[in-house]
Amino acid sequence: MNALALLLLILVALASAPHSPRVRTGADVLIERRLSLLEGKRVGLITNRTGRLASGEMLLDALVRRGISVTALFGPEHGIRGTAGAGEALADSVDPATGIPVFSLYGRVRKPTPAMIDRVDVLVYDIQDVGARFYTYLSTMGLCMEAAAERGLPFIVLDRPDPLGGDIVDGPVLPDSLRSFVGSFPIPVVYGLTPGELAAMANGEGWLSRGVRAELTVVRMEGWTRHMRWGEAGLSWVPPSPNIRRPETQWIYPATCYLEATNVSEGRGTGDPFFTIGAPFVPAGELSRLLRAAGLRGITDTIFTPHESKYMGVSCNGVHLSFVAGDPLRPVRAGVEILSALVRCCGDSITINPRGLSRLLGDPYALDLIRQGKTAGEIASRWEEDVRLFRKRASGYMIYPER
Repeated sequence: MNALALLLLILVALASAPHSPRVRTGADVLIERRLSLLEGKRVGLITNRTGRLASGEMLLDALVRRGISVTALFGPEHGIRGTAGAGEALADSVDPATGIPVFSLYGRVRKPTPAMIDRVDVLVYDIQDVGARFYTYLSTMGLCMEAAAERGLPFIVLDRPDPLGGDIVDGPVLPDSLRSFVGSFPIPVVYGLTPGELAAMANGEGWLSRGVRAELTVVRMEGWTRHMRWGEAGLSWVPPSPNIRRPETQWIYPATCYLEATNVSEGRGTGDPFFTIGAPFVPAGELSRLLRAAGLRGITDTIFTPHESKYMGVSCNGVHLSFVAGDPLRPVRAGVEILSALVRCCGDSITINPRGLSRLLGDPYALDLIRQGKTAGEIASRWEEDVRLFRKRASGYMIYPER
């Protein structure tokens, strides 16, 4: 074999070698060297299809294979398998592969009941979220922490990255008057914390019901830093919900999710949810003109027909956003620009649920200010001091280095 052929063989072998991610998640660290936290205990696992190891194996399967007694599974919105639609209530079931009971925490019950908790000695949380306050997995984590604290059980978070990075914070801090299942903590829309850091802050700041505090353990990641974006972590992408289909969606989601409180489609039922927005009444070309004038780039006019959700089977005019273009580090401000442009170009045709928008955005006055013609910069300036104070407060719970 000549030298060139040998070199080619080596290159092929390297290309086909198993991928080793730069970041080791809390789940991988648990399996590799911290199983003692669970040995001899009845384990309740709060997870979904994102709860995987670097190898691709489901954490549940890895635990069972190693003799850990998993006696209950708890599923958040979209279910254990992550396939149920947004807002779809789920019933309790049994995991077909293991025979373990699955308790739905998105339906009639959203907090584990005493009867559920009596099945376990420890609760373990392993879910990848998207770094946005209104993603309901955060509320599920908080309610499970409360249930564990009330029964005196340990609560373990297997930490995962904030996919937007731990250095970006944007949007209003949610006031107590607007707390709901789509916003249960007084944090900005984009809050810059990992699940473990947020759990520690909720615990330390007394945000859980009646001020209870969980016996919290965070199994830390290895290799993650606050300035790291999802693509830099080297982790495989698993959609955390049906419409967050690709990693880039996590950037646009904090900008266009507010359309859920309007009669404008946020792109559900299209090939690119949250990037594709519009409605039958949107004037062709006018929305894109206003968004470009506001400084957003990467805007393309489009016509689309959703196959589900709003305007199913109806042709819609709108735009496709290639990214939160022009200002990717301020997705919430970009969202205000989008809402302002829609109000200006659609007039009386657009309807907005004030309470629904306030709960998502976290600012009860933003809609009135938009209708008064205030700029996105003027509106965003109202929450900058709250964001600064939140950053300062949150710094005491940050467990990963800047770089």
